[in-house]
Amino acid sequence: MKIIVLGTAHPYRGGLASYNERLAQQFTYEGHDTEILTFTLQYPGFFFPGKTQYTDGPAPEGVKIVRMLNSINPVNWIRTGYKIKKKNPDIILIKYWHPFMAPCFGTVARIAIRNKAGKTRVICIFDNVIPHERKPFDRLLTKYFTQSIDGAVVMSRSVGDDLKRFRTNIPVAFNPHPLYDNYGDIISREAALKKLKLPDEYSYLLFFGFIRAYKGLDLLLEAFGDKRLRNRKLKLIVAGEFYESDQPYRELIKKFNIGNDVILFDRFIKEDEVALFFSVADLVVQPYRNATQSGVTQIAYHFEKPMLVTDVGGLSEIVPDGKCGYVVKPEPGPIAEAITDFFDNHRSIRFTEGVKQEKTKFTWDKLTASITDVYDKTIKR
Repeated sequence: MKIIVLGTAHPYRGGLASYNERLAQQFTYEGHDTEILTFTLQYPGFFFPGKTQYTDGPAPEGVKIVRMLNSINPVNWIRTGYKIKKKNPDIILIKYWHPFMAPCFGTVARIAIRNKAGKTRVICIFDNVIPHERKPFDRLLTKYFTQSIDGAVVMSRSVGDDLKRFRTNIPVAFNPHPLYDNYGDIISREAALKKLKLPDEYSYLLFFGFIRAYKGLDLLLEAFGDKRLRNRKLKLIVAGEFYESDQPYRELIKKFNIGNDVILFDRFIKEDEVALFFSVADLVVQPYRNATQSGVTQIAYHFEKPMLVTDVGGLSEIVPDGKCGYVVKPEPGPIAEAITDFFDNHRSIRFTEGVKQEKTKFTWDKLTASITDVYDKTIKR
């Protein structure tokens, strides 16, 4: 088939770009003619909360990427739609994550298949249907986008439930987020500690990824201040860029007197550094207040690390409680209790074996199979 992935990719950075690139690589490996049409402008500067939208790393191998789309220029949407229509792909594949992109994606999709009774179908992979941090017009924008698609893949059942509020007359497949296996191999703990300049006599918790209120870092900091976790050879690594003010978090560190045991790498973590952080971690902690699914769990699976997640969204679907780690309430007390149990009762070996077993479920060929299955169902309708 001819497949066009419409969305973020190199030279843009982050998990969404990595996802699209890895998916395109898989489709190409399977013999499909695949290209990514990415942005000339993804976000206006005032809209993006981080320091830069761009990576300084090399483009991924084996992926054709063309910069074409401007997220805020309606004239560009029309032109892009007609260019895609001329290419006559089998699948236009869009990864949807935020209503800001709804006008752009929805307009391009409509034009690309306008007045066409042919084979082209628009299939969406939904990160979220409803965003974590809601704003006026979210529902209206999402409705506009969802009316432009022919089928969907959801990565958690909770997202599938959300989608039903907008569309019930399209084929939908459930397929969990595949492993992020494009961040390199597992490396020795000793080598990773040396690279990060961390002492080897400590155990390490890892909070990874950009920081916003819904990710619950404040809950983890309060839990880490629990007396049960003090006076241990234990440190917390926070590795990620603040997408909001860091002041409240620094005040919590001061309040709970944990400054000596919290190590802040408060910056965007480059792709070639990801393996270092996960290779030193004993337990990956995701104390989210709300979530649908998370790419962080799939990085942890790749590096075979036990996890602590909160019982929100689809996280409990991905991390079986008691097998690969813990699923707890998004509150400091239960988080602290689980961390205490992990170290006091030496759960690492058992949970790591559980992770190794569970990770076999999350392969990229299963995702491509789900997408082509949805496509087949749209053709038969």
